[in-house]
Amino acid sequence: MSRLLPAPRAGSIAARLFYSAVLWSSAILFVAGLVFSTLYRHGAFDAFDARLGVYLRALVADVATPGDDSRLGPGQLGEPQFELTLSGWYWQITRLDSEKPEIRSSRSLFAARLPRLPDQAASLGPGGSRRGFVVGPDDARLRMVERVIDVGDQGRFLIQVAAAIDEVERDITRFKLELAITFVLLALALIGSTILQLRYGLSPLRLLQDGVAAIRRGEAEKLDGDYSTDLAPLAGELNLLVAANREVIDRARTQVGNLAHALKTPLSVILNEAAADETPLAGKVREQAAVMRDQVTYYLDRARAAARAQAIGSVADVQPVLKGLARTFDKIYRDRNVSFIVEAAGDLRFMGEKQDLEEMIGNLADNAGKWARREVRLSAALESRDGPGSRPVLTLVVDDDGPGLPEASRAEVMRRGQRLDETKPGSGLGLSIVTDLAALYGGSLSLEDNAAGGLRAVLRLPAVS
Repeated sequence: MSRLLPAPRAGSIAARLFYSAVLWSSAILFVAGLVFSTLYRHGAFDAFDARLGVYLRALVADVATPGDDSRLGPGQLGEPQFELTLSGWYWQITRLDSEKPEIRSSRSLFAARLPRLPDQAASLGPGGSRRGFVVGPDDARLRMVERVIDVGDQGRFLIQVAAAIDEVERDITRFKLELAITFVLLALALIGSTILQLRYGLSPLRLLQDGVAAIRRGEAEKLDGDYSTDLAPLAGELNLLVAANREVIDRARTQVGNLAHALKTPLSVILNEAAADETPLAGKVREQAAVMRDQVTYYLDRARAAARAQAIGSVADVQPVLKGLARTFDKIYRDRNVSFIVEAAGDLRFMGEKQDLEEMIGNLADNAGKWARREVRLSAALESRDGPGSRPVLTLVVDDDGPGLPEASRAEVMRRGQRLDETKPGSGLGLSIVTDLAALYGGSLSLEDNAAGGLRAVLRLPAVS
């Protein structure tokens, strides 16, 4: 189907509407076909019975007329089939009140005789006649009408007219075939009209989906466009929700910033006062104040990141961030001749704040630069996920050619404040910060071995498709 009507998925509105319309249309057409074919069959046999009834009345009139001169001669019924041997059209008159029944019949019967209608298989027709089906000469199935008349002194007679139903059955079969072809074409037309109705009826939903996706990708700040009267209130509520989200995020950032200033100033005073004293107590105060400063910075950064992660519509381009960090770390590790190489396509985008992406990659790149011998490789790729509602994942990989890290130590270094080598600079918070930030965005961080024997840090984050 087209973009306005994607292939229906199980449980989707389009699928429910489409399959329910097809199901009910098929059921209605099937029942209508049965009704029409049944009505046509009854009508065809009623018309056939009426034709046989005309011949029956002619025979009744002939028998009821006194005198032998009135007996019907060959061809007087107006149906040549009665004169052809075993043609399938027969009449028979049987006198019932004589010891030996007198039988007179059409030439078409030849030496055969017509059976009587079984009582349970016959139905009453006009004028007291009965009608039904019998097996006649050559085991052919015949439609028969019969009537018993009493003409007084002339006697009681059973008058029967029968004819093969092959022609009627062929007409009914042809009608059913034509009806089936007509209904199949009608079903196809109904399916086509259903598809058009879904395309037209669900197009406002598709427009709304595109608008929400544009906000999520950071391409728009609110839903714009003309929506139908049914969806306009929903679009308005979504715009209010986006605006409220941004307001909450701005208020949270302001509160976190105020708290940062309120805590850092007293800590700076404590550190300055302790620096002027060389006593053991002053040294302990300096040590613990530094720890407090690191912890305050860590948790304030985490609070800021949590607020940013909940923001709607934040998007960052990946390649410029990686290249900017590579240039920065090239200068930092110039004395050790460690180079930073970037491998990333230009269309990759992270669904989140740029500064959070810079902090996560920066911590990983800094950690890799401390242990690398010659180079650190920063690469990024888009990983597709299968399944309904699945979104692509941005996979960021930081490889170094250093000594690597034993698997048993990897979980330890990712805990907050853990450092395996005190000779290397740092607070031990870098990998913990990356892990926490990634978790806030629904991502993850894992440490693996790479082909060069060094450490590979794999960061998975939500991406913009």
